Amino acid sequence: MYRYDEFDHSFVQARVAELRDQVERRMAGEITEDQFKPLRLMNGVYLQLHAYMLRVAIPYGTLSSRQLRMLAHIARTYDKGYGHFTTRQNIQYNWPALADIPAILDDLASVEMHAIQTSGNCIRNVTADHFAGAAADEVADPRPYAEILRQWSSVHPEFSYLPRKFKIAVTGSTRDRAAIQVHDIGLHLKKDAAGALGFAVYVGGGQGRTPMIAKKIRDFLPEADLLAYCTAILRVYNLNGRRDNKYKARIKILVHETGAEELTRQVESEFAHLRDTELKLPAADIRAIQAYFAPPALIARPEGDEIVRLARLDSKGFAEWVDQNVTTHRHPDHAAVTISLKGIGEVPGDATDSQMEAIADLAERYGFDEIRVSHEQNLILPHVARADLKAVYDGLVAIGLATANSNLITDIIACPGLDYCALANARSIPVAQDIARRFASLERQREIGELKLKISGCINACGHHHVGHIGILGVEKKGAELYQITLGGSGDENTSIGEIVGRGFPPEELTDAIEMIVDTYLALRLDASERFIDAYRRLGAAPFKEALYAREAKAA
Repeated sequence: MYRYDEFDHSFVQARVAELRDQVERRMAGEITEDQFKPLRLMNGVYLQLHAYMLRVAIPYGTLSSRQLRMLAHIARTYDKGYGHFTTRQNIQYNWPALADIPAILDDLASVEMHAIQTSGNCIRNVTADHFAGAAADEVADPRPYAEILRQWSSVHPEFSYLPRKFKIAVTGSTRDRAAIQVHDIGLHLKKDAAGALGFAVYVGGGQGRTPMIAKKIRDFLPEADLLAYCTAILRVYNLNGRRDNKYKARIKILVHETGAEELTRQVESEFAHLRDTELKLPAADIRAIQAYFAPPALIARPEGDEIVRLARLDSKGFAEWVDQNVTTHRHPDHAAVTISLKGIGEVPGDATDSQMEAIADLAERYGFDEIRVSHEQNLILPHVARADLKAVYDGLVAIGLATANSNLITDIIACPGLDYCALANARSIPVAQDIARRFASLERQREIGELKLKISGCINACGHHHVGHIGILGVEKKGAELYQITLGGSGDENTSIGEIVGRGFPPEELTDAIEMIVDTYLALRLDASERFIDAYRRLGAAPFKEALYAREAKAA
């Protein structure tokens, strides 16, 4: 894990002092809310429906136990006892008092955290695969490169006022768990024929009102050229991106209107002037950053398989949890554990202060003091000895976080929606809760198999509904909340944008409609091994639309 140097400490402390002065001026009435808005946004402070909201950066989703305990402390001391983990691997506090925010930032700085660039038209938190450094299919750990990008982009004088917000994601595995093709820049670590590390570079992906899949503009970029090439992309965007219409300001629109071939030509032309400048990364600097992310000293624990076998016989709940929430590790005697923040009927992505503290204890005792936040709004213990899985499970049972539903239909991504967000048209949380209750039976969930359901309360798509196998978008029509269903989206290495299947459903009909879609899939799949997304791609939308329309006709 990266540790702050002297510059980092002084930089963050200076920003806290600056915001403290701005907050005091706002509370004294010396500046208006309109004048305060650009200042607070630079420090992750939003004004939502009922209160200010603070978004805290968790770079590439990596936390220590000490940092997670601080997040728990903030939730307990300054908020309502919980935090909301987001699809950008951050955490949000929905109820802080404006007067307390400088003190919160002081507390964060004490554990090397901040809220800088979690909002505004700048380069946001760089995200990465939540199994980075542990995944069995990993070419290389992507987090050192995410950290290099974080350092390069922090208050970058040229890129602090872009046409619109800018998001970068990095993955180092064969399976894309970072959704790189729906980011402004997506980077896929790979090796060339000689075994040298580099990146496939994707540009122009995004969701929102105009969802687009990124275009690959470089099949292999040497690692030393990472900053020069990203600078070239940002310069082309900063110069040519639209500033007259915020709905057309993202780089995806520039790629679409310019054409991928011409944009690539412009990027390569700019890169030609930059590649041999001070932006070229020295190998020694790359290795120095990589040293911060050296894997823990994992020792052989061959007894783990037998311990797990006996524990499975003794506990059905443990057996189900191992099957669903435990992932293969690169070390055969270890595993990565997904801690589901999607308890049946709970708010997706929320964790209480006591739960965060208990997870920090488990990470410290069994997980080499490391926690990850996934873009799917769960927490991860990336390095757990298989011999310790039962102890971790028992600890999660004690705090109500042992739900065995990773990648199942109740493992729902949902934005805060109209319960909190001033931009939302409809509620997301009650919808997620109702669907989870309908599919509460784990036996039924496992019969359905892998199914990613994602909900957004507005077209901004913070719930990633466009890339849900089943996506739900809340819309407003004549003052009523309706929910539009999309099918066939995916955010992995085979990225696709979901297709709208018909009219919007009122909230009281939505869960029945989702159940009809699931039942149609179960009736038409080839066998139990055919996932929903694979069946949909084979069958197309027609049978699902027919089932929904037949249901409507029967109801009429």
